Amino acid sequence: MKRIFNIAAVSATLLLSGCATIFTGTKQTVQINSNPPAATIEVDGVKAGVTPMAVPLKKGFTGQTISLKLDGYETKTFQPVTTFNAVSVVNLLFIPGFIVDIATGAMMKYDPTVYEFTLEQKKAN
Repeated sequence: MKRIFNIAAVSATLLLSGCATIFTGTKQTVQINSNPPAATIEVDGVKAGVTPMAVPLKKGFTGQTISLKLDGYETKTFQPVTTFNAVSVVNLLFIPGFIVDIATGAMMKYDPTVYEFTLEQKKAN
């Protein structure tokens, strides 16, 4: 019985996993820097920290929306660029794994991984 369970567990892992999902994960860390520093970082409207900071982002076909906010400065909103993750190519011979990589967003990656922004002061009225 234990042997059957072990075989089933290994088979399920192989069938329900994608190479990019296993090797590179479904999240990636991106460094966000601002001048001046100490800007609040929001990822999809949720506060993530202050600059400078390495921020974990979910992978996908479009980058998550990031906003930098600092009193006296204009809010800067952007989406980091995503590109194809070449590790996914390994799954072309194993379609279920390729589908998992697509569904989890692991077939994409953030590039570049460091973003530098100079915030603009708000204009006086």
